[in-house]
Formats: sequence, C-alpha cells, structure tokens
Amino acid sequence: MKLEDIFAGESKNLEFKESLPVKSSKYMKTIVAFANGQGGKLIIGVEDDTKKIVGIDKNEAFKIMDAIANAISDSCKPAIIPDIYMQTVNEATVIIVDIEAGRQRPYYLAAEGLQHGVYVRVAGTTRPADEAMVKELLFEGNNRFFDKTVCLGLQVSEADIEKLCFDMKQVALRNCRSDEERALVKDVTPKQLLSWGILTEYEGKLVPTNAYAILTGADILHCTFQCAVFKDNERVIFVDRREFMGAVQDIIEDAYQFVLRNIHLGAVIEGLYRQDVYEIPPAAIRELIINAAVHRSYLDNANIQVAIFDNRLEITSPGKLPLGQTIEKMREGYSKVRNEALAMAFSYMHLIERWGTGMLRIAKMIREAGLGELEILGGETELRFNIYRKQATEQARKTEQASEKITEQTAGQTPKAEGKTEQATKQAHEAEQAIEQDQGTKSLNDIEFGSNEKLVFGLLKNTSDITISDIADKLGWSRSKVIYYIEKLKTKKIIERVGTSQKGYWKVLN
Repeated sequence: MKLEDIFAGESKNLEFKESLPVKSSKYMKTIVAFANGQGGKLIIGVEDDTKKIVGIDKNEAFKIMDAIANAISDSCKPAIIPDIYMQTVNEATVIIVDIEAGRQRPYYLAAEGLQHGVYVRVAGTTRPADEAMVKELLFEGNNRFFDKTVCLGLQVSEADIEKLCFDMKQVALRNCRSDEERALVKDVTPKQLLSWGILTEYEGKLVPTNAYAILTGADILHCTFQCAVFKDNERVIFVDRREFMGAVQDIIEDAYQFVLRNIHLGAVIEGLYRQDVYEIPPAAIRELIINAAVHRSYLDNANIQVAIFDNRLEITSPGKLPLGQTIEKMREGYSKVRNEALAMAFSYMHLIERWGTGMLRIAKMIREAGLGELEILGGETELRFNIYRKQATEQARKTEQASEKITEQTAGQTPKAEGKTEQATKQAHEAEQAIEQDQGTKSLNDIEFGSNEKLVFGLLKNTSDITISDIADKLGWSRSKVIYYIEKLKTKKIIERVGTSQKGYWKVLN
C-alpha cells in the first residue's frame, strides 16, 4: 500500500478503520461489497476522517489477523478467501485485508440471508444491493446472460418470428455503407435467432427470450430512451424533452436524431463547396447511444438517459459494470459483453463491431474534433459518458466565416448558381430592412446579426406560419442548421414561437 493511496482517501475499493471493531458486522458488509464488486482493501490502523496513520500494536497484530480471517469465514457466503498481511507505512504498522473480485456472486452475510445480506460498493460507501442488483449478481455468478433467458409471459407466433427476421435484415441493409456490403447481407432465419439466443427451445417449441422482447419492443420488457435538453449546465429547467419506446434498434435512431437536432451545426469549406459539420462528431454520438443500449442492464428498471446541457452531452446507461470490466480497461479498448444475444443481433445489423474497438474510436473522434477527452464516470450502479461541447460563440463564428467564404467563391459560378446567390442576397437585404425597422434606432452592427440570421429572420418576418422544413427548402439548408439559427434569434429575443410546432406561428418581438 502506497502512502499516496491512503492520502487519496476512501474509494469504491478502499476503506479505513482506526482499529478492529468489536462487532465484526461493522466491517463484514464492506468485505462482502468488495467481493461483489471489483475487489478492494480494508486497512486497519488508519483514521477514517483524517487519514492519519495511527497503526496497530505489533504484539496484537497476529491476533487481529486471526480474528479477521475467522470472522470472514463464519460470516460470509459463499466462502471468501482474503489475503491478510501487515505493512509498515510511515513507521507505523497497519493490517491490510485484500479482497479479490469474487466469481461466485452474489456474496452475502449469512446472518441476514441472500434476500437482505447482499452489499455493494457505491462511491466509497457500502450499501445494501437492491433487487435488480441481486439478480444481476446471480446471473454473473452462474455465468448466464439475462437476455438469453426465456421471457416469461410473452407468446409469439411463426408470423411474429418471421417479421422480426425481416425487420432485422432491413436495418442491416440501411446500415451498410456500400452496395457491396448490402450484397453480403443474408436473410435471418429462426434457426439463426436460435443460435444467437434470441429464441430458445422449451418443451420442443421455439420460445422468445428477453432479447426477443427487447428487439421487438414488447410491452413485457422494453427499452426506453429519455432524452432532454436542459437550460445551462444543471438538471433544473427543461428546454425540450422526449421519451422514445419501442424496438431498441429503432429508438436508437430516434435518440440519435434528437441529439443532432439540438446541437450546433457549423460548416467547413472544401474547394467551392460547404460541408456541414456538427460540433460533436455524429458517429461518436451514435456509437455511444448504441453502446448504452447493448451494454445496459435490462434487469434495472431505470431508463437510458440522453441529456444535452450548454456545456456537455451526457449519456447514462443503467447498471453496474459487468464482472471483469473496469473503466480503465474500457479506455484501453477491452470489451465485456453483458447481453450476448443482443450483441450478436447488433453485429448482424451493422450497429456494432464485436472487437472492442468502439470506445477507442469514439475517444479518437472526440479528440480530433478538439473536444478533449471522453469522460467516463460511475460504474457501480450506472455508467455515464460526457462529451464537452465547444462554446456556441466559437461555433457561430466559424459558421459565419464559412458562409462569407462561400459567398466570395460563388461569384464566378454558373447562371443557375448565380441566380440562387442573387436570391439569397435579396432575402438578406429584405431581412436587414426588417431588422432595422423592428429595432428602431439600433443598427445591425449594434445587434450583431450574421448574414445567415438575417436570411432566417427575413423569412420568419414575411411569413409567420412558415415551417422549419420550408425554410430549409428555400435556403437549401438542413433542418438542423435552420433550428440552430432560430435558436440564436430566440436567444437575442428577436422572435418567439406561439402555439405548437404544427399549429403555431412566429412572432417578431419589439
């Protein structure tokens, strides 16, 4: 044990005791929690609050070590084999009880029984495991996969199975990058579903597993994405929120599109053409959402959450890390499959690669986009990924520069392109006049409108019931880009939306 580890304080795999408690139950819960988690060390001879190394009486050391070993043997089931030893730290002797991650989970206190005696480690504290966590530990201890277990209460017909086979192939075809890839996509058959664990045999019949329920969006067991946009950087004020339920492969796309609609869209110039560029690489967003769906615990009733804040995108997946997986291993590209049947289905549908490279690719894309490092948090009851966003002002500045460059480069294009440029210039001029009219004595320079904002404002000013799709068609933009500039106008308190998106209208504010 290093001195700096002690000074760092208690954590999910480290706990201190000044002396050996008289009642073994005071520390047996922690021993059980370490075995149910990633392992850990209990150090006797260090003050909990101050981290002061007080040590223990050397003459009592072996007696204390025997007492700990006997207490663990008598109190814990299944058997936990500790490594107990002495170590000198800062000229004081401490006793270290080293517990490895157990393979016969769940471990529990014999006196409290399996129902109440299972404990886990959460952020440096020992807590009773809830029902979902106990079930998760039972599956790990028996080397079984929940998604391959028979889905009780779900009845399916041959037609239902054929529809799933057809739907999965359509998803696979959509996700292919080329005609060559599409030509290699084979039909899915009931026999294939059986080999993957999406179906299983029971009393001579094919019956659905939990993976089947997840892939079809069956009410008996479904996957839900909760998506939200928050004002500022805390979960306090909602700007927008959606909940997507259904077949997991479909709602992945819904959640992905939600994020794209609510992050900034910029542009870069390649030759004479502008290329739209999102502030966060879309491929990284999509892979993280897919990762949350395929690796989450479906024993946990919590939902996958996708939250957009001013400073970050946050994706949270329910469930602790699987046995043998750590955040450090994940960063190195090590992949531990929690839901094997889903992983096979996702691989067929071209949603994931089964080689553990996804996290490395995501981290690389984020770094290359200038967004720093992918932040990975939790692991005890949930896993959270944070991607930190660039400042909106920087994104807007780059977009304006790109737009100005396009205007300069299109001067010598074909008559058709010139006509479109002239039309855009006319719209910008009309927008400038409208803005000046509404702002009284303020000039355009005072209120700092960019040329793209003027284009959007001009259309909203002249046609109050115009839709976002209509604006996108008129300007030749994507919907995401239109939404981005509308939000900028809203932020400057120039416009507001009255009514719903279908039956409302745009109001110009004074």
